[in-house]
Amino acid sequence: MPGRDEQDDSFSDLAAGGKEVDSYGPIPRHGGRPPTRGAARLLDADEVQGVLSGAFYAPPPRDEEPSRRPRARKLPRPVHYKVICISLYTKDLEALDAAVDELKTRGITKASRSALIRVALEQLDLDKVPRGM
Repeated sequence: MPGRDEQDDSFSDLAAGGKEVDSYGPIPRHGGRPPTRGAARLLDADEVQGVLSGAFYAPPPRDEEPSRRPRARKLPRPVHYKVICISLYTKDLEALDAAVDELKTRGITKASRSALIRVALEQLDLDKVPRGM
């Protein structure tokens, strides 16, 4: 392997304009010496393009087994509940979490935010809800 100041002439010749060229074109000069093109000299551009287009850019053949595990079959969605998103003030959320923690210390191990909200809804008296909420 040539040293830093030596030139590897195996892939370069002097072109008519006095510029050094290799299989990828003219080698620009920076600071009086050509930059290292070790990887470019080791890899054939057509071979690299062939590998990339065959392995990364092309769809897998239809008859070939997919490399990923098969998808789980879709189960029907439950109809007795829905997952929703609600917003709460942090103060209200802290109170809700404190109530859940208290219920758990009392031995109600299945206490959760949603369970506590369901119980509160069952006990809700709409006549007692303030108008301005």
